[in-house]
Amino acid sequence: MTLGAREVLLCEVGPRDGLQNEQRIVSVDDKVRFIELLVAAGIREIEVTSFVSPRWVPQLADAENVLARVRPLAAGALLSALVPNERGLERALACGVGKISVFTAASEAFAQKNINATIAESIDRFVPVVRAAHAAGVVVRGYVSCIVACPYDGPVTPDAVRETCARLAEIGVDELDLGDTIGVAHPDDIARVLESCSSVRPMDELVLHLHDTQQRAIPCAERALALGVRRFDGSAAGIGGCPYAPGASGNIATELLDDLCIARGYSTSIDRTALGRAARFIESVLAEPVVG
Repeated sequence: MTLGAREVLLCEVGPRDGLQNEQRIVSVDDKVRFIELLVAAGIREIEVTSFVSPRWVPQLADAENVLARVRPLAAGALLSALVPNERGLERALACGVGKISVFTAASEAFAQKNINATIAESIDRFVPVVRAAHAAGVVVRGYVSCIVACPYDGPVTPDAVRETCARLAEIGVDELDLGDTIGVAHPDDIARVLESCSSVRPMDELVLHLHDTQQRAIPCAERALALGVRRFDGSAAGIGGCPYAPGASGNIATELLDDLCIARGYSTSIDRTALGRAARFIESVLAEPVVG
């Protein structure tokens, strides 16, 4: 997706990353309404669900049903889904998604805990997924988690992040999404990682995925903006967390990201009032306070 000189793309990950860790199952009706409100707010890209085994993420066992109902409502928004393997890809393609995501890490311990594979094994597993997705005309995003620290391994070096990104680029992954999975980064940490990974892909093509565990996500996003990053993930109302990252709280709120971009003179596609309605709706469903 091409961006203008002062334009920032905010990808909404609330329906997938935001809800995946919720213990109470959210109904299909509520998920569809949430996504409908996000589309009405002008969100151009929405990660709707995941095609992982329902045994591991029961919240997203309804992936096919949700996508079947939201596709007619998408109104031009790009709908994406996370897939773990070829079987997940087959399910996603059958639902007509325009983009899929694969998921690895810059930490060996986190890769083992999260996807039961080494980093190298996970990337080898993605080779046929990327090939088949491209054959179907579908864009592939590659998530790299734990770009600053791992809950099991501790600090992660920028070199380790760059190496994982380089491996993903080599197998043809179109987009690199860098995640501070446990939300411990300082702005300087983010700067070091971004500068290292910009040797793999230009700064304005990298995506930053921040968690706000230590309430430093906005300063980190501001530093990234200053360095040239123009693509961020956000979650309406700041909902979310990772089941394999103990202590990690929610994603950065899409509302706060939008406020930052506008305050710094950038444009987004978002209607802030309509986004507030989406955030308040999911707050009412989850009975959680709106972060934004």
